[in-house]
Amino acid sequence: MPQQIDLQPGERLDDLLTYELKIIQSSEVFSFSLDAVLLARFASVPPRGRVLDLCTGNGVVPLLLSTRTAAAIEGVEIQPRLADMARRSVRLNGLDGRIRIAEGDLKVFESAEGPYDAVTVNPPYMPVGSGEHKENIHQAMARHEIGCTLADVVDACSRLVKRGGRVSMVHRPARLAEIIVEMRRCRLEPKRMRFVHSHADREANMVLIEALKEGRPEVRLLPPLIVYDKDRHYTQELLDVFYGRRGELDDAGKPETEENEE
Repeated sequence: MPQQIDLQPGERLDDLLTYELKIIQSSEVFSFSLDAVLLARFASVPPRGRVLDLCTGNGVVPLLLSTRTAAAIEGVEIQPRLADMARRSVRLNGLDGRIRIAEGDLKVFESAEGPYDAVTVNPPYMPVGSGEHKENIHQAMARHEIGCTLADVVDACSRLVKRGGRVSMVHRPARLAEIIVEMRRCRLEPKRMRFVHSHADREANMVLIEALKEGRPEVRLLPPLIVYDKDRHYTQELLDVFYGRRGELDDAGKPETEENEE
């Protein structure tokens, strides 16, 4: 059952799109953005089993994933204030029995229950030294590789996902080459990629990538996702995903054989 939750100074309670969920946010600390929503709708997740979200922030990805799967979902967040916000949002929505939030460092995080069926991650995008001094520490750690590098993130994903399990990430296209190199170093084979463009005639500003642990080399480049149409309105696919009319991003038919790769 949903519970009453006390908000801390500077916090507000927002609707989580139209999923009949609420989320605690703060402009001083963290507010979710489009990349988290798209990750939660792009990732392949099992109908049951165990799913892990790294760099979980205020818990937006686990909350959204709970609308797509009956699996047990865990989130890991290094910042105590954000982890506390995520836990309170989980309690507020009555999801304590399905979602668990751990405060911890992904570089050393381990699960006593063994590897996960799927891992998602929306990591810091920018290397240290690219402007983090201009932000408060919470925002800086969410955006810059202060607490973990890309290599740390991929290492953790590979360590924590089972063989044949999936790792889904959202990141910046400028770092795609690094992402692929790091994934392959850690026996994560990229399988699906989709670029996100703010407008059809502009460069991509996000990339969604999913890898299979110990999969065979073969990647599918999916049609681009366009956020705004020529009239600067959200495109229909974006609206359907963003506001809950579609549970996941259109994938033009996911392959049937990848789950059985050896």
